[in-house]
This record gives sequence, C-alpha cells and structure tokens, in this order.
Amino acid sequence: MNIRQISIFVENKHGRLFEVSKLLGENGINLKALYLADTTDFGVIRLIVSDPDKAYSVLKTNGFTVGKNEVIVVSIPDVAGGLAALLEIININSINIEYMYAFAGGGESATLVFRFNNTEAAAEALNSAGIELLQENDLL
Repeated sequence: MNIRQISIFVENKHGRLFEVSKLLGENGINLKALYLADTTDFGVIRLIVSDPDKAYSVLKTNGFTVGKNEVIVVSIPDVAGGLAALLEIININSINIEYMYAFAGGGESATLVFRFNNTEAAAEALNSAGIELLQENDLL
C-alpha cells in the first residue's frame, strides 16, 4: 500500500497555512510531512498526516479545496550520492517524477516522498531493486 497524501489548494495570502495547521491540530491530526508550493495567487500545501481520512473530512467541512492521492515514500542512506543512486533506478525504468520532497531527521537516513506519473511501475521498479517502500504506520 502506498501512503495517502492530502493536497490543499489555498489562496496565497497571509495566515492560510496557519489556518490549516491550527484546524488540524484542534482535531488531533499530527503532521508528519509538509510541502508548500506557491504561485503568485495560489498555493498547494501537501501533507502526510496521522489520519488522512479525518484530515480530508475536517478540511473539506471547513471550506478548503482538498484532494487525496497516493505517494511513494522511501528511506535512503543520508550520504553523498544517496539520491542519485535511487534516481538511477527511476531513470533506467523511464518513470517520470511529477514532484518530490524530502526530509532528513539528523540520523543516518533521509526520507523521500515521490509522486510519479505511474505509481505502480515506480513501486515495482523500486521493489525489484531492493528499495523498501515505507507504509503509513512507518511514519506514525
């Protein structure tokens, strides 16, 4: 199973990220990963949270434009060239990355979140190369 991600489309104006984070916090939903991209007028907040179904419902009920999709999350050694080694697998298999974000927890590994144009093919290619895909409970 892939990891479910919430995407929130917001106006690019003061306080919108605060509103989202406060609303989730008030409902006992913990943020595990966050990515924010913006344009002049709008932004997209991508979240991995402790309870994606509840987050989706809470945000939708409070007037936010919300989407759900699946992403692939992997952990790689936090060393020089670690990302290149993983991307080589993706490149060899001609899989396109729609977007990615990453975080390093200060330990020996880094966690990468990917949205691919073909999630199933990416999962198969990574598994075949011995790359373990993280599950939602791995991030809780």
